[in-house]
Amino acid sequence: MKRQDFYYELPPELIAQEPTEDRASSRLMCLDKTTGEIRHRHFYDIIDELNAGDCLILNDTKVIPARLYGVKEGSGGHIEFLLLHKHKLDEWEVILKPGRKAKPGARFVFGSGELRAEVLEVVNDGNRIVKFYYDGVFEEVLDRLGEMPLPHYITKKLEDKDRYQTVYAKCSGSAAAPTAGLHFTKELLNEIQNKGVRIGYVTLHVGLGTFRPVKADDILDHKMHSEFYILPRETAELVNETKKKGGRVVAVGTTATRTLETVGADGSELKPQTGWTDIFIYPGKKFNVIDALITNFHLPESTLIMLVSALAGRENILNAYNEAVKERYRFFSFGDAMLIE
Repeated sequence: MKRQDFYYELPPELIAQEPTEDRASSRLMCLDKTTGEIRHRHFYDIIDELNAGDCLILNDTKVIPARLYGVKEGSGGHIEFLLLHKHKLDEWEVILKPGRKAKPGARFVFGSGELRAEVLEVVNDGNRIVKFYYDGVFEEVLDRLGEMPLPHYITKKLEDKDRYQTVYAKCSGSAAAPTAGLHFTKELLNEIQNKGVRIGYVTLHVGLGTFRPVKADDILDHKMHSEFYILPRETAELVNETKKKGGRVVAVGTTATRTLETVGADGSELKPQTGWTDIFIYPGKKFNVIDALITNFHLPESTLIMLVSALAGRENILNAYNEAVKERYRFFSFGDAMLIE
């Protein structure tokens, strides 16, 4: 399979620059993965698409304000840090811009000096391991000085930080939001539970590798970056029980999907697990765990459009995306949603 097999034309004005006023009022395209049939609804109608006995699996990761702006000690040159993930206490892997001259020993200052960093080593792809120095609680310092790391295609400033978090975000560590979950309100989740749909949680800290473009012409030459995940015991048991009773496992987002399919790769019952996943799901790969997926509309030629093509078929997905363009759906992180069932 070639990268260009997953290309579609997207007018730039359809890239959503801000979230809808009400989370659940986004549009919802329902796609039958077997027939390719398409229906147009709103996200609050998702309750009608779920059945008693189904389970809904959400990713409860929380985005940290991972973008920091500072200066280099000595030269005063401006620097941008993007925190990827914590290695150990106060040591993080980061992307630096510009980073070419940031050798081990280079020091940087943020804010009025309440946060400082030193480069310890250079690692894969030119990323750096840095050690932070501060007084107090790191998360509180970061909350004061950091900005939400919005994707590059969102150029409008986000007024409310919470709109780039799901309402159930709990475990801090993501460099990006699990955006399929942004459509849910607490009220809608309560209604879903009252219908007899059980809800479970996984944690996958979203890294930039999820959004990194596929550059290889042959998609099998693409290397995925690893992301840290947790599958708790209660979620593993919920999924196993749902399947035994004939209900559907409905994943909210590609991150929840990748977690479940990583743990369930051998087709056996799920067991609680923690680790790193670099799973790459593309057409021809079998889904052992999920039956349906709630997701957003993804970038052309991305690993995410390849994942949804694996679930619904490439032709069905490209037809659905072309229909979404024609119907003026909103695309990407703050855009509309799709249910593949």
